Amino acid sequence: MIIDGTKIAKDVCTRTKARANVLPRAPRVLALAANDTAATRSYLAMKKRRADDAGCVLEVLQFPQTVSERELIAAMVASDADALLAQLPLPGGIDVQVVCDAIPFDKDADVLSSAARDAFARGEAGALVPPVVGAIAEVFARYDILPKGKRAVVVGSGFLVGAPAAAWLVEQGAETIVVTIETPVAERNAALREADIIVSGAGTPRLITPDLIRDGVVLVDAGTSELGGEIVGDVDPACAKKCALFTPVPGGLGPLAVAKLFENAVFLAERKVSFS
Repeated sequence: MIIDGTKIAKDVCTRTKARANVLPRAPRVLALAANDTAATRSYLAMKKRRADDAGCVLEVLQFPQTVSERELIAAMVASDADALLAQLPLPGGIDVQVVCDAIPFDKDADVLSSAARDAFARGEAGALVPPVVGAIAEVFARYDILPKGKRAVVVGSGFLVGAPAAAWLVEQGAETIVVTIETPVAERNAALREADIIVSGAGTPRLITPDLIRDGVVLVDAGTSELGGEIVGDVDPACAKKCALFTPVPGGLGPLAVAKLFENAVFLAERKVSFS
């Protein structure tokens, strides 16, 4: 089964907009961007469309590539938005974690700060789930995929995909292995061939091929990179024929993760109203 992430994202936005519409005003989300590339512009345009669908307002504050950490943090401090986003990647020379850690806990819809990420990892009540993990959980819930007791392999240990996905799978009771570029190829391939669930966020084009997976695997492709001028995933599309469930790139987890981001933003706005 090939998952239509765009369709599911629309469903998530519809229910999110229903919640946003009962708030005193539309939740405001401010994105701080400092990389004016075609990819960044495209991604921000998609976020703006998805924000509208979810009943939110997305504002973009564009900085030059010469921006300093101090300037980015000052803009966060000065903002009265309901949620703040640091649009990654940031220019070289910027300490990304320092900037992300400056995002107030009660405005961190992307779960990028150490405080928000630690709360998620500890399973604290009210902690937000990183959007990519929220997207995976949404797909699994819709198609009755239960990680408990399953053999799961996470490819990559990155901050945005691998680390939070692995933490969530462990919390869900899956026997979870993380493999990276440093894992010996034979060991990595053996783990993939035994997996019931694979989540890949390596960012390596067509890393996973049909000979590396078994029939009936649940395969979540959360990696994106460019190959021949096209956006592709970590997984060879030919793998879909062997999968019980497959999220393609593009059109799979990406649109859904953006929808979950704005679902988080609405939750933060709701919490702000309840505390006021």
